[in-house]
Amino acid sequence: MSNFAKLFALLLVVFAICAPAFAQEAAPVADQPAAAAAEETAVAAPAANKGLQIVGCAIGAGIIILGAGWGIGTIGSKAVEGTSRQPEAGGSIMTQMIISAALIEGVTFFALIVCFLGLNA
Repeated sequence: MSNFAKLFALLLVVFAICAPAFAQEAAPVADQPAAAAAEETAVAAPAANKGLQIVGCAIGAGIIILGAGWGIGTIGSKAVEGTSRQPEAGGSIMTQMIISAALIEGVTFFALIVCFLGLNA
């Protein structure tokens, strides 16, 4: 198993364990009446959710950029390897590599826009 797969599995386990903790509601303070505690929780909840939205957006953007970088790096390494094996096809290989990299960039930008639009929801 590669280091990337191990890191991905570890992050998946950590996020799965942390999700129930973020889903819990805040407990009311003992010396406040129930109505005041409910009002305070209702006011504090959107601010807490906004913070979690920002953290989620940052994590999502990071994963998107890592995936795009990994994909374009793989395309580049395979293109150089193909050109070294068959130098006369270098121009065709480079053209195909640039088209593939542009498609990856387009999907990356779209995913980042969707991620940032989630902040306004």
